[in-house]
Amino acid sequence: MATHAPSPRSALAELLDEQTRLTLDDLARACCMEPGWVTERLEAGLLHGEHAEGRWQFSATTVVRARRLARLESTFDADPQLAGLTTDLIEEVTALRQRLRQLEALLGR
Repeated sequence: MATHAPSPRSALAELLDEQTRLTLDDLARACCMEPGWVTERLEAGLLHGEHAEGRWQFSATTVVRARRLARLESTFDADPQLAGLTTDLIEEVTALRQRLRQLEALLGR
């Protein structure tokens, strides 16, 4: 199975581990979007974060999701809800492929 080098756009998310937390402004910068864009996606339920002590914090997984949403919206002029649905499907396919690779490794294929 071929492996692909990470794209420069995903470099930040790959450098972060799940313990790293980004602020709302950090997440907006990572996506090349305005903080208001992030807030709108939070209110729509398309992005998730932790709200503590009056500040939002986001994981590396959210960086990947937010970048994907921004890219779909920008590239295809997609409605945020459509970009969210597409992102959900991409994430599901990725998870299923990972599970398939794990099963194949267990079976010795």
